[in-house]
Amino acid sequence: MYNKKQKYGEKLVKPTKRVHSKPANLLYPIPAVIVSCGIDPKDHNLITVSWAGTICSDPVMLSISIRPTRHSHKIIKETGEFVVNLTDVSLVRDADFCGVRSGKDMDKWSVLKLKKAASQHIQTPQIATSPISLECKTKQILQLGTHDCFIAEVVGVSVREDLITSTGGYDLDRARLVAYSHGAYYELGKKLGAFGFSVKK
Repeated sequence: MYNKKQKYGEKLVKPTKRVHSKPANLLYPIPAVIVSCGIDPKDHNLITVSWAGTICSDPVMLSISIRPTRHSHKIIKETGEFVVNLTDVSLVRDADFCGVRSGKDMDKWSVLKLKKAASQHIQTPQIATSPISLECKTKQILQLGTHDCFIAEVVGVSVREDLITSTGGYDLDRARLVAYSHGAYYELGKKLGAFGFSVKK
């Protein structure tokens, strides 16, 4: 167990006892993203996906996993495209709502009063207030069991202007992004180091 007096990076002198259990989805924290889908306006829908991740750098690719019973599954399968909208603190309530309500029963865009923004490379709209939106085209669908995994190429990125630095980079610390961990949402907190800090002199 982590001791609050323990310094970051400090090794535990005595390992704690470990308990082994059956397989479980405990790869946390993970992003809680709102996926927008649908080409025809009457089919526009939103679904929150936590089973999402980066899978390749070149070409830039990611994956999302959705149950076949979900309304968005059929839409994405038919259109072959979707947008991954990152969630910040202002969107966390919307993200939770989109994960527990079905688009079969309502127009989530209207209910949540979310503004649509046009994508540049695909027809699916993105959430105008999302800090970062990733335009995706499906390359492969894997039937895994409870979920189907949509492997997609990121064909365009839209970033909120205030998150762009003077050198053209991204200041994501200001985005106040949200992570999902074992049934709860958390705002990203204290930075512990930048990539490669362990080998810098």
